Amino acid sequence: MTTQITPEPIPQPPGYPVLGNLFDVRGAETPIQALMKLARQYGPIFQLRVGANRLNVVSGFELVDELCDEERFDKMLGQGLITARALAGDGLFTSWTHEPNWKKAHNILLPNFGMRAIRDYFPMMTDLAMQLVQKWERLNPEEEIDVPADMTRLTLDTIGLCGFGYRFNSFYRDEPHPFVASMIRCLGRAMQQQTRLPIGNRLRVREHRQFQEGTTYMNSVVDQIIAERKAGGAETKDLLSSMLTGVDKETGESLSDINIRYQIITFLIAGHETTSGLLSFALYFLLNNPEVLTKAYEDVDRVLGDDLSEPPTNNQVNHLRYVSQVLKESLRLWPTAPAFNRHPYGPTILGGKYQVDKQDALTVLSPMLHRDPSIWGDDPESFDPDRFTPEAEQSRPANAYKPFGTGQRACIGRQFAMLEATLVLGMILQRFELVDHTNYELKLKQTLTIKPEGFHIKVRPRTNRSAASAQAATQTVIQQEEPAAQPAAVVRGSTPLLVLYGSNLGTAEELAHQIAEDARTHGFATTVASLDDYVDKLPKEGGVVITSSSYNGTPPDNADLRQ
Repeated sequence: MTTQITPEPIPQPPGYPVLGNLFDVRGAETPIQALMKLARQYGPIFQLRVGANRLNVVSGFELVDELCDEERFDKMLGQGLITARALAGDGLFTSWTHEPNWKKAHNILLPNFGMRAIRDYFPMMTDLAMQLVQKWERLNPEEEIDVPADMTRLTLDTIGLCGFGYRFNSFYRDEPHPFVASMIRCLGRAMQQQTRLPIGNRLRVREHRQFQEGTTYMNSVVDQIIAERKAGGAETKDLLSSMLTGVDKETGESLSDINIRYQIITFLIAGHETTSGLLSFALYFLLNNPEVLTKAYEDVDRVLGDDLSEPPTNNQVNHLRYVSQVLKESLRLWPTAPAFNRHPYGPTILGGKYQVDKQDALTVLSPMLHRDPSIWGDDPESFDPDRFTPEAEQSRPANAYKPFGTGQRACIGRQFAMLEATLVLGMILQRFELVDHTNYELKLKQTLTIKPEGFHIKVRPRTNRSAASAQAATQTVIQQEEPAAQPAAVVRGSTPLLVLYGSNLGTAEELAHQIAEDARTHGFATTVASLDDYVDKLPKEGGVVITSSSYNGTPPDNADLRQ
């Protein structure tokens, strides 16, 4: 016998006729802070009405855990992203999952963000990180640093160079690159439209004209990047190369010119706005948590030492474990992309009691998810990087921490962003003492992302590095050096070995080829293929080795045996 569930109404703050809850999300605070305040008052789910639009805000872990079920829920574009489509079209971030170009671009571009590809970007990352620290080294003692502005310069230049071979040269300008000014204006409009009635948006004729002018300028910059690459003729392995020459294995199709433009704009926006905010928040938290700052200095001294003549190596940056924990904890308290939207594929019951339908927008409020006491303890507001030791991460539910979105629509470049942020923060701490000369109190600035507003610091050359730490760093570097590979003698043999892989980012595939090569030197006749290539036809002789990852909790595209 089936028990009929009577749905409960979703809690909702009282509103006004026509206006609804407009005033609940507008005022002195940013919209994200207003939503956090309402979540504290109304609990893990509540509903807002702004004009004719309804928005369900979800922040409790148990409900978010359901929303992350890829079988029941998918990404939904909120009003901000719908507005941003005028700028980024059906790029990866602003497309619906059912649009053909999302899957096509995802398949073509995903390998560019595997560990193998990111290693190739690393020299360019260090080039631009050196420009940042050299600028700071040349400042007079009393000159202050606009932290978010400099981080924006850095991260825009990094994605421009690594992704598209284009130098914005932001550190050689007195003012930010005009691309940044246009982008901020356009994103600001996209955010503001979410908290206005439709009539209010239609009346802002001047703002609409500025948006069109900004969009036209950004398109011109991107078209120039594409034209220069096509005219150059040189073979360069990066995102733009994949966009221009890549073919989707599923459809056999390439990206159109207009979609390439959309993808570049998407990466230039998303690839630098979030990382610049992350680095700014991390520096803020370090200045306000002296014990954490001391540990971070110790981590940097242990791994990097005091040799400033050369930037860190990729291997060294991967050993800055405490610095990485600082960044992850910064993203917990203030995820720079602070919300993402979901909707069900069809009518369903959420949390066992709330009826939601396909058209319902369900906004996951990440800062409050990351403060859920059932996951993060009785003091979730405290800044504690030890929440991200390997042991702590393994003990936590998978969907409790969502700074990069979820599932197949999670941020494609998160490994790139974390490596870049770890490198930059490590180089800053290796060289500078941080000075909070204004006793800065955190104030948020929100467009589609968030970052500290008006955050200025001063720096001094490091003088507090201990000799013991420097010695430890020397020993660590020696231990990290990989032994030179020696060619192995090949033993001829005929024993078959099939090495199968499931891999989206290329790492598991690379490992499969390494296993096969090693096995070949030991006398095996090896074959390497994807798991999907051998469904229902595994060999009856010889051995089979399988190496596979998961992709955001789901099988890789070439190892999804359910298809």
